[in-house]
Amino acid sequence: MRRTTLILSAAAFALAACSTPTNGTPTPTNGGSSPSSSTSPSLPPGVPKVNHPIDVTRFKQDPCKALTKAQVEELLGSSDTETVPRPDGEAGPACRWSIPSTAEPRINVIFGNSPDGGTASVYAAKGNAYKLVEPLAPIDGYPVTAYGVIDRRAEGACSVSLGISDTETVGIAATQSAANVGKKDPCNAAREGAIRVLATIRGGN
Repeated sequence: MRRTTLILSAAAFALAACSTPTNGTPTPTNGGSSPSSSTSPSLPPGVPKVNHPIDVTRFKQDPCKALTKAQVEELLGSSDTETVPRPDGEAGPACRWSIPSTAEPRINVIFGNSPDGGTASVYAAKGNAYKLVEPLAPIDGYPVTAYGVIDRRAEGACSVSLGISDTETVGIAATQSAANVGKKDPCNAAREGAIRVLATIRGGN
């Protein structure tokens, strides 16, 4: 996997928590790894369905397990990394990874405390709570959406929601280093983080 230099923007990530589009990053699911049951909510037109929901209960209990050390090193471009758990984060259990004694790079992952309405909630917030709502390429059938109360891509910052059931998402927020601003799409950088988070929560790493 190619290395992607990231910085987490605390402000951008504080937006995370799409339960009701008030402040933030979409959050996770307790759906289990089996296909969605008949009790799954009806989705509005255009909202992608998650056919194989993922149970992230254990990651809510230890959010720093969302990324392995090797994955963090790939994302931050360094083997010298620092991990800061935030089990009582305002939007839900979260974890931040960074390089010690530097302002960059950083990445943050957040798991919500409760169902947040899933990708449908993110889409519904477009033009209301969120100025930016832009679907990205899905990852192995799981929808990924860039979103933000304001569009900070020109500053090198982006948050994405990873839909892990029809009612839950996981939030990944990243901000590029100054050297990469304007040269690489920060939402692609955040999606790289989502690729690795999905691999881990599915048990692939």
